[in-house]
Amino acid sequence: MQEFKTHNPKSHFCLFSELSREQIASLRLQEIDKVYKKGESLFNEGGYPKALYVVYKGIVKIHKYGVNGKEQITRLASAGDIIGYRSILNGEQYSASASAVEETRLFKIPSDAFLDLLKANSDFSMKVLKMLAGDLRKAEKQVIDMAQKSVREKVAEALLLLSSKFGVNEDTAALNSKLTRKEIGDIAGVTTESAIRTISDFNKEQIIEIDGKKILIKDVTKLEREVF
Repeated sequence: MQEFKTHNPKSHFCLFSELSREQIASLRLQEIDKVYKKGESLFNEGGYPKALYVVYKGIVKIHKYGVNGKEQITRLASAGDIIGYRSILNGEQYSASASAVEETRLFKIPSDAFLDLLKANSDFSMKVLKMLAGDLRKAEKQVIDMAQKSVREKVAEALLLLSSKFGVNEDTAALNSKLTRKEIGDIAGVTTESAIRTISDFNKEQIIEIDGKKILIKDVTKLEREVF
């Protein structure tokens, strides 16, 4: 836990700053350090939570499948993000699945250890509640966006999300993301074909530039105008 605080000062790991040395030491004894390969599943929708997942390095996608089998990516988690805590809090089955987009290193904290901390440390509990409120606010916005925004707006917002979440290469302005066009479409809530077509349109309009599988953002302002 101390290692995370050092390397990710702006992440959710500030959540653990409320813990005493004894509590941190206890967590370190219980946590499991694990590396997941690309495509490997952390947990599946319908399963019961056994641990809290803390991302140290890599990317995890939280996703669901509709009645037609289409995948919808509801969230992307990167270094410093926490996964699975809501299912632990309500004691219910996972409402979505999670899998590694690329090789990802995580720390797993047993559910019981997490719940014990909530009971023992009120400041820690309050931070968890604030994190929960923030996540719910984002989820509400996502529902509204899905219903009201055009395909162009959705794809533009997905690209901006990837840019803000994972950054861009300083030299080339290419997105630091290895997501496929299908996954970008799944994030935007549009079909793969619509995502490919819209990305091609943005390329023709010189808003972005396509270099093989890479996407380079040439004009952030124009991309933002598609959304705001």
